Amino acid sequence: MRSSAKGSRADGSPRVRPLRPLQHGFRVARALLASQYALMLEFRAEVLLWALAGLVPFVMLAVWIESPAGAALGMGPTQLARYFLAAFVVRQFTVAWVMVVFEEDALQGRLSPMLLQPLHPFWRYLASHVAEQAIRLPFVALIAALFFLVLPWAFWLPTPQRALLALAATILAFLLNFLIQCSMACLCFWSDRVNALERLIFIPMLFLSGMAAPLEAFPPALRRLAEWTPFPLLVHFPAQLLAGGEMNIAAGFTALAVWIAGLLLLVTLLWRAGVKRYGAMGA
Repeated sequence: MRSSAKGSRADGSPRVRPLRPLQHGFRVARALLASQYALMLEFRAEVLLWALAGLVPFVMLAVWIESPAGAALGMGPTQLARYFLAAFVVRQFTVAWVMVVFEEDALQGRLSPMLLQPLHPFWRYLASHVAEQAIRLPFVALIAALFFLVLPWAFWLPTPQRALLALAATILAFLLNFLIQCSMACLCFWSDRVNALERLIFIPMLFLSGMAAPLEAFPPALRRLAEWTPFPLLVHFPAQLLAGGEMNIAAGFTALAVWIAGLLLLVTLLWRAGVKRYGAMGA
């Protein structure tokens, strides 16, 4: 009688527990993140190499400090150093590589059993990215500390408000880049080799995202063109927030929300169409 009372209402209908799906989702997420973190620990040497491969902003900093163009922009050595350090930090936590892994899984047959499981494959890739970022964090902190040892005059601490805004912008920028990669990964259902697309967009992303130069250095026409793409939102906008630069904060977050919503819809449509084609091919 006691157990029956706990499991049903007075009228005999089953008791609804609205928090049960949330609790189940939390347990799944915790287990998935723990497993992916343990997996990424085995590749921590590679993660360090990936972090070192993202030193492009420091190379561009050396170029810009020696160039009189920085002063012409109203950005002295201190502002340039802070911007490029912020660009390095933001880039480390917004990088995504879904397309490469998804293509390998599709070609090697690992995707088929994933489609039979109740968990969407992209959630696994998202957990892998978050775990990799956790492994990357101490390396990024070490590189930033070395940066301030070499250039102590560039040291600064963002205000708490700017730090929170930069953190939120970086998280949204990562989600945006993740969805860009997911949308291109879905093309694997129609082509065996879509990894070339990543190399194709790398050059425009390098220049239009703000890694090679602040957008303020662009000619007005090129800057307007860049602002019609999602690339400045991936690095320039969060980096300027972190470095204390002047930005239209409301416009930046609105653009992030619009791009994320549009890409989420695109990924959903491509995935549904692609899975039907994948099943029709008998893979």
